[in-house]
Amino acid sequence: MPEGDTVWLTAHRLHAALAGQPLVRADLRVPKLATVDLVGRQVLAVVPRGKHLMARLEGDMTLHSHLRMDGAWHLYGAGERWRGGPMHQVRAVLAAGERVAVGYRLPVLELLRTEEEGEAVGHLGPDLLGPDWDAEQALARLAADPDRPVGEALLDQRNLAGIGNVYVAELCFLRGVTPWTPFGAVPAPERLVALARRLLEANKARPGHVTTGDTRRGRTHWVYGREHQPCLRCGTAVRSARHGDDTRQQDRVAYWCPRCQRGPAPAPDPGPDPGPASSSARC
Repeated sequence: MPEGDTVWLTAHRLHAALAGQPLVRADLRVPKLATVDLVGRQVLAVVPRGKHLMARLEGDMTLHSHLRMDGAWHLYGAGERWRGGPMHQVRAVLAAGERVAVGYRLPVLELLRTEEEGEAVGHLGPDLLGPDWDAEQALARLAADPDRPVGEALLDQRNLAGIGNVYVAELCFLRGVTPWTPFGAVPAPERLVALARRLLEANKARPGHVTTGDTRRGRTHWVYGREHQPCLRCGTAVRSARHGDDTRQQDRVAYWCPRCQRGPAPAPDPGPDPGPASSSARC
């Protein structure tokens, strides 16, 4: 699932391409919106809210989309070939001026009154990249359940909006705790929240997420996606396991260094049972 900085960059690019111009094409390829005609309406703004995108149109209308696991918006020039996937995966086409925005595999696409955007995003906690970011409120929401594992708490967008699994892994590493550490046991939790904002701010204007300061391939992350590879700090093999709330289908793969990070963690997988030893084996 895209992190908040990826969604911020997507919104920034869509805004730069479409805002201030009337739509000359608006093709919404979901059944409930198939007959909606938005052509001629001016695009006022495209803004992010956590991992949600809001395209605000004149007439008190907002086109709300969410990328979830593999949705994406691509921008093309007029007449340029679309390359985001097969045509049956296109869910939205918005054209203004010389640019065309194509939404692929969008699991959420709905039209709201702008004044009712809160119905879609009102449950979210403070937005790490939003103009109204409130660190104290985010910290209070996280601390309200001190026994909850920190990785699960950070993924919960009701606490603070914008953190995905990449940043959970990297934040836990940088603060020296495992994702299963109860939030109430995390030292200086205010530093964790401040670091989350710094990382997203540092990465929001570029594709990808660099948390190590090293942009070379294979060295952009401390532990995320590095299972069995040596920790970039101590050389210990990085481990992985599931974490999060599997009852709500919100579990993810956690990555951590068993030497650099303290706290509870699943026992290593012993591997397949080799079965009884052969009678011919030597003792």
